[in-house]
Order: sequence, then C-alpha cells, then structure tokens
Amino acid sequence: MYFFKKNDLAQNKNALIRYRTIDKCLQNSYRQWTLEDLIEACSDALYEYEGRDVNVSKRTIQLDIQLMRSDKLGYNAPIEVYDKKFYRYADEDYSITEIPLNESDMNVLSETVEMLKQFKDFSLFSELGGIIQRLEDKIYTEKTHQPPIIHLDKNENLKGLEHLDTLYQAILKKMVLHIRYRSFKARDEQAFNFHPFILKEFNNRWFLVGKKKKSAPIMTIALDRIIAIDYNTKIDYIDEVFDGDTYYKNTIGVTVMGENNVQRVVLKVNRPHSPYVLTKPLHHSQRLIKELGNGAILIELMVHHNFELERIILGFGEGIQVMEPALLRQKIIDRLTNGADLYRTEMTEAGLKKAQRNLRQRGHSILNDIYTQREVKKILLLLQKHFQESEEPIYARRTLLQHLPSLKTYLFNKNLLEIVRSIDPNAFLTKAIYFNKPQTQNWSVGWHQDVPINVVEKIPTPEFTSWTKKKEINSVCPPEEVLHSIFTLRIHLDDTSEANGAVSVIPGSHKQRFTDEEINTITSNSNPAVCSVKSGGIHLLKPLILHSSPRATTQKKRRVIHLEFSSMELPNGLEWLERETLS
Repeated sequence: MYFFKKNDLAQNKNALIRYRTIDKCLQNSYRQWTLEDLIEACSDALYEYEGRDVNVSKRTIQLDIQLMRSDKLGYNAPIEVYDKKFYRYADEDYSITEIPLNESDMNVLSETVEMLKQFKDFSLFSELGGIIQRLEDKIYTEKTHQPPIIHLDKNENLKGLEHLDTLYQAILKKMVLHIRYRSFKARDEQAFNFHPFILKEFNNRWFLVGKKKKSAPIMTIALDRIIAIDYNTKIDYIDEVFDGDTYYKNTIGVTVMGENNVQRVVLKVNRPHSPYVLTKPLHHSQRLIKELGNGAILIELMVHHNFELERIILGFGEGIQVMEPALLRQKIIDRLTNGADLYRTEMTEAGLKKAQRNLRQRGHSILNDIYTQREVKKILLLLQKHFQESEEPIYARRTLLQHLPSLKTYLFNKNLLEIVRSIDPNAFLTKAIYFNKPQTQNWSVGWHQDVPINVVEKIPTPEFTSWTKKKEINSVCPPEEVLHSIFTLRIHLDDTSEANGAVSVIPGSHKQRFTDEEINTITSNSNPAVCSVKSGGIHLLKPLILHSSPRATTQKKRRVIHLEFSSMELPNGLEWLERETLS
C-alpha cells in the first residue's frame, strides 16, 4: 500500500504551476521578461489557481529556470539570458508542453498512472482533478498498449469500496455517522450511531475503526458489510486521540484482544519457508530464537491469538509448526485435521458404484471417511448429553431418532444422503438403533440373519409371522420380498477392529433366508470376513447376510448407530414404526 502526504502533493502542484507560467511567459517573444517579471507572473498564477497570496522568492524562480534547463525533468528548455537582464527561449517554437516523451518517460508515467488509479475513490486526491485521466489519455495516444511492469494487488469488485470517501471525509471533518450494518453472523441488519477514528486496510479488505459511544469499547466494522451510511449532526463527535500504530501494536490483522491477551508464540519454520519468514517477518515483534538443522529456524512472536494469526500460520501448511502456546498448537492441529477431513470425506462416483456393486453381489460393503471427525464429535456430544439425562445407563437405544430427533441433522449429511439415494432413490428410514458396547457390558451375538422389522402395531397375518421384541416394540417377520428391499447402514463412531468386537460376515449369504441348521452348516464350513471400519466410516449390509459379533478383548469403545432403509410400503394395513423421509 502506498501513502502520499497531502503537503507533498500541494508543493508539487505549485511547482508545476510555476513551470507552466514561466513557459507561457517565454513563449511570448513580443515582451522582454526580467527575473522580477517572472516572479510577479508566477505569484499571480498561484493566486489565481490557489486563491491565496504566495510570496515566490527570487531564489525559487532561479532554481525553477535551472531545473527547466536541465534534463532532470526531461525539459532541456533552451532558456537564455540576453542583454544580461532578459530571459527568452533560443528556439521561438519551443514549449515544455510540446516535448515528445521518450520510452523511459512513457514507462514511468504508465506505472505512475496505475498507482494513482488505486486511490481514485479518495477525495484526498481530488486536487489532481482530471490530471490522471488526461495523463492516461496522453500516454495511450503516444504508445501502444503494453502490460504494466508494476502489478499491484487489488480487488476492484470488493464490496464497500464506494464508502471509502464518505468515511474518509467523516473522519477528517469529525462527523458522527449513522450506519446500517449486517455482520456475517447476524440474520438481520442493525442501525447505530458511530464515531469513526481511522480506516484500516488488511489483506485487501477495508475496515472502519471507532466507537458507538464514549463509554463503549473500540469497534471494528467491515466496509463490505455496510448497507447504508448517513451523517448524524445531532450528536457531538467523540474527539479523542486514537493512535492506530499503538492500538494494533500487538495484533496481526484487525482483531485486537487487549493487553492482557498478548501471548508468546513460538514457531518452527521449515527450510523451504524460513528465508521468506526471515526477509518478510510475520509481525514486527518477530525475533529469531535459534537456527535449527537443515535450514529450519525457531522464531518468537508477541501477539494476540486471533483468527488472522491462525490464518497466516495455516497459509504455510506443513511449512510452520506451532511449538507454543499449547492452546494455539491444538487449534492449528484441529483446523488442519478438519481441513484434511474435507478431502478424505469427498465422495467419488467410482466409490459409490463400487459400494453398490459389493452390496449387490457380496451383501456388504465398507466405506470409510463418510463423516469428518468434527461431525463424529458433534454426534457423540449429542448422544452423551442425551444419555446423561437418563436415570440408568443405556447400552442400546431403539427408536433413536424418536428419542433424539436433533441427531437427524448430523446423521443425514451430504455423503450419507448420496449413498442412500445411489442405492435406492426412493428409500426412507425404517429403523434407528444406537449400540454402546463398553467392556462392562461386553456381550456377543452369534451367527444370524436380521429378519424382524418393527411395526406400529402387532397384527398377525399369514404373510407376517408375529414376533414381539423387548421394551414393548412390536415386530413381525415379513416375507422375503420385503427383506430384499431393505438395506442396513451402520455408522461407526469409533475405530472398530476384531479386538473390540467388529462384525464378521459370510459374503454372498444374503440371497435367501436360511434355517438354523443351514446357518450352522454354512458358518462351520466358511471363511468369514472381519469388517474393520474406521471412525466416521460406514458398513453397508443386506439384512439376510449371515453375520456375528464376538466379545471384545480390549477396553476400546465400539459405538455404532444402526440405520435401516427401504422404499417398500407394508401391505395389509401395517406401518413401519420409525418411518422417516430423507431431506
């Protein structure tokens, strides 16, 4: 970002006025021009253009003539003195306005125009009037369009830039603003009075810093969230001294936390990145602690722990490692883990087709990385809170979503919905059970097929064999056409292996229903597959596939949510007990 002093602009402008005035005088060959005549003409011109008396010194005009004669400004003006008193151009047709620009001049002017255009919205530069536009037009008429040598980082489409000049003028003239504003976190806009102190730019975004009232803390608002601005002349402006350098002394970015929250941050910077961090420090407080092996370095910062600090660290990826403090270190670990989860949990068309094929041919399929670890933690927190409110420990909660409907939002994430719809576009939920199998309740389940389905009420019919489950849930054994329409999806909330009771299956055993004798024969002569599933993964099964669950041999938890889906409505007036449509 470039900053120009207003006094410098005024002085440069005055010099340009004097050069042009001297040039006009010397073009008039019908009059003899003494040094005193040129001083008077320049003084009159400055009064005319600036509206104030300016006492131009003899020394100033002499220096102007000397500068115009030189190559410093590219004029090389042929100013000569004759009769030891009068000034004139040796070439009567000469004028500084007619000097052809050389290639070097053109390049410098082009880059200058590009830099000045960055500030076109500020009235701070209104003294330049249309000079920038005229200069740009002049350059383009004398040279072909060439890409700029200096490229400035800019975002002309950023919202809020149209407010820059209004806010600048309010700060300059000490005006109270009435602002309509809506932050990213707010649903509705809010309106408030605001006393602006400074404009702050960070990472190509602009912010307004000030107070709502004298007793209020310093507040920072983003220009791109401002809806409308007006002046409030009924309130006196809080005219207090505000030093931006002091306020942001311990801060990276715009989020200031207060003096008590300044922390010592120790970072290890790996070799490919260490030269960049040394030549462009992350903060003015950066100090080199020591150089490590292989070109790595250890640096220290004294800053606030804010979002901007985290974002800068994350921007280096594996190039920077947080050593201290522990809270910042863990926050970066969590952010990197969650970021990696977004890539690991991205579904592919090939993965979906493979899952469908395995489910159809083998009767089961495993898909890991369906839920991010953040999603798994949210699900576990909801379950933990729910069971803490229960009077006694619960190791299996049936009709789970009826007891805990808020869980549905987290269970039916994008990946799960895509998987379910790829298997059966018309599927709906028919059963939801939560299993928590701690070491103290370490039961085993022998080889079996899942046959019973839960219904609203118990109605025995020839097609549906009556069977009553525990805890007053009515179940029936349906015909095989209903069973073939069902598929099970087991969400694993812990890493599951053979040691902590992973399910074993007999692949391909899902085509028909077997008798108990047939089940014993098949399982005794088959090589079962142990289905290890990672936390956040799912295990797809067809209900008739032969499966078992052994006793766990470790203390590791095995928490699973068992979901069943179908697209078939039940005949004979029966209804699914837990019918839930998918959003």
